[in-house]
Amino acid sequence: MLNLSNQRVDEALFDKYPLRTLRTLKQPNNGQKMGRWMLFLLLFCISILFLPWQQNINGEGTVTALTPQDRPQTVQNAIPGRIERWNVREGQLVQKGDTLLVISDIKDEYFDPKLQQRLGEQLTAKQGSLTATDAKLKALDNQLRALETGVRVKLESARNKVRQSQFKVLSDSADLVAVQRNYRIAVDRLERFEKGYKNGLFSLTDLETRRLKLQEDVAKVVAQENKLNVSRQELINSRLDLGSIQADYEEKAAKTFSDRSSAVSYRTEADGEIAKLRNKISSVTVRQGLYVVRAPQSGYVVRSLKAGIGETIKEGESIVTLQPESPQIAVDLAVRAMDVPLIQRGRTVRIEFDGWPAVQFSGWPLVAVGTFGGEVAVIDAVSNTNGSYRLLVTPKPTKGDQPWPKQLRVGSRAYGWVMLDNVPIWYELWRQLNGFPPSLQQEPSDEKGAKK
Repeated sequence: MLNLSNQRVDEALFDKYPLRTLRTLKQPNNGQKMGRWMLFLLLFCISILFLPWQQNINGEGTVTALTPQDRPQTVQNAIPGRIERWNVREGQLVQKGDTLLVISDIKDEYFDPKLQQRLGEQLTAKQGSLTATDAKLKALDNQLRALETGVRVKLESARNKVRQSQFKVLSDSADLVAVQRNYRIAVDRLERFEKGYKNGLFSLTDLETRRLKLQEDVAKVVAQENKLNVSRQELINSRLDLGSIQADYEEKAAKTFSDRSSAVSYRTEADGEIAKLRNKISSVTVRQGLYVVRAPQSGYVVRSLKAGIGETIKEGESIVTLQPESPQIAVDLAVRAMDVPLIQRGRTVRIEFDGWPAVQFSGWPLVAVGTFGGEVAVIDAVSNTNGSYRLLVTPKPTKGDQPWPKQLRVGSRAYGWVMLDNVPIWYELWRQLNGFPPSLQQEPSDEKGAKK
């Protein structure tokens, strides 16, 4: 057991008993130094909190092309066919119009090697039929004109005949009136002769002569009446002939019109068939030109999606992937929906590419090393399927920046920081701790300068 005491040793004893070794040792003052260093660090950190910090919005994406025509595309065939020959290999640079591959047709209706000649013969035959139909139409038109001329002559002749019959009826009617008047005169004379014979003034011979004269006048009246009836019948017949001429003309004209309508209908059908044949010939000519699949623009053959010889491909099926030769490079960045309202076109962006070492201080872009300058060129109006928005960033090197590398390839990974306004570091820390979005000193405006 240690003999411990609560009494303190008086320091004066040390003066009575000098200990050389103890006095030569340095008295420890580490606590004071630590306090001074802590105070310095505290002041340093507080001063750092008031340094400027540039707010930014970060995003990830890939290298792409600014215009759709510069992005990788698949070359497709317009018709189904069988691969006969390849003219390119993967990685080869081709120019616009160069032959990629040659195919042959697989539809039996295009197997005939002289298909165009056969279609031309059909077209010539149909054109000859059309010419004959035109001649028939012309003949029918002439026939209609002849019928019209003939019916006019016949109608005029029939009308003249009707007028003649009418005049003859009038003449016979007048003759009948005269004969009847003579008959009445003969009757009166006979009565006078009979009275005179009774009185002895006339002989029996004179009386019989008058009786014979009366019989002749009776016969003349009957004959004239019959003649008038015949004339009236001829008038009726003339009028019937006039109507029959008109009916006969209408019947013949209707038949001619029917034949002409049939000819016109056939001619219309022939015109349609000729148009179809010409369309078919043009389609065959164009289709034969599609047997050779050509490059739509200059670029590199990235990958062939079909291989081998004799393989059949469907209509509109992708054959090869083509990357345009000199695309206008841009970066496709995805940012959060909550940050999109703070971004405007023309905002400065710092880009880091995979394969190019970089040290990025997002709040102090001037200190960053290995990043490249750009600006926001496009902001999508709708979100992607995952809720983020796409930005297209184009090159815009600032003072002291290097231009974007020429070795960049479409599809490479990229990281970007859209630069906003400067704020103190303490404000940025407070914002980050509370999960607030970045803030702007001024409301963002649209392209026309009007506030949203």
